[in-house]
Order: sequence, then structure tokens, then C-alpha cells
Amino acid sequence: MYAIIETGGKQYKVEAGDIVYIEKLNVEAEEAITFEKVIAVGSEDGIKVGAPYVEGATVAAKAIKNGKQKKVTVMTYKPKKNEKRKLGHRQPYTKIEITAINA
Repeated sequence: MYAIIETGGKQYKVEAGDIVYIEKLNVEAEEAITFEKVIAVGSEDGIKVGAPYVEGATVAAKAIKNGKQKKVTVMTYKPKKNEKRKLGHRQPYTKIEITAINA
């Protein structure tokens, strides 16, 4: 059984036991999370697609940790003007483990 959930403006296909890196949520480590925005649920007897979400379907997960991804370096410059700038960015994330899909 799998589900497609929406969180942080992105969609993820998840199954029970999956470990997923998602946009940072305001949760502590080892805290339970429930996703109500389930777009589709697939099982052996077919797929249920919501409009826009499947009614009564939830996905239970457990937060493992919060962290930051590797640094992305951004260089901007304007030729012949001696104008340049170096920026770095580290995107925060939440690492979760999917525990159950309730359809």
C-alpha cells in the first residue's frame, strides 16, 4: 500500500517504513506527525484519488531529526564592472519515518 501526500508545497509518494526528507516542520525529534493532505491511496484493489484530497485518509509518521542540507554556493557577478558576490545557503529539513497509512 502506498500514498501520495502533500507537505511543504511538494508531493511525496510514501509507503510504510519509508524514510523521507521533507521541508522543515515545527516538531521535535521522536514526535508523532499526522498528514491529512493525502492526494491518492493505492492498494492491491486499485487506487483512490481525491478531489483534491482523499476523505478520511491519513498518513502517520515519526520525526527522526531536524537538520540542514549541504551548503549550496551561489556566485553572482557583472563582467567588466568589478562587481561580484558569493552567497551560501543551507536548506533546513525534517527527516521522517512513515509508520502507517490509514485509508
